Amino acid sequence: MAAPASPMSKSSAAAPPSGTVSLVFRQSNHEGQIVDWINEARAEKAVGLIINPAGHTTTSVAILDALLAMESPVVEVHISNIHAREEFRRHSYVSRAARAVICGFGISGYALAITGLAGLIGAKD
Repeated sequence: MAAPASPMSKSSAAAPPSGTVSLVFRQSNHEGQIVDWINEARAEKAVGLIINPAGHTTTSVAILDALLAMESPVVEVHISNIHAREEFRRHSYVSRAARAVICGFGISGYALAITGLAGLIGAKD
């Protein structure tokens, strides 16, 4: 079940076509729900995963472990530039599992992540 439309789904609708892939948007503030969705994506053999771990960036080993189990590429997105923020926000557990990280582009970062992930998996426009 997909979550209600969010700012990222509206922004990403303007992303270049991804050709051979379909997109599923989900949003939750609950760590366990995010882990379940990551595991579901792995079980369904998703070709890639884009995640904005938000407040879980600096704290969630559970999300890291789920992402490390993914066999497909993971792209980490942050709306703000986490490296220009407080020191504690500069460390990301998720980055250890991510093939790429995009930060500081606002919600446009989601469209950049879709384009980048399509390139990583070799999707055709």
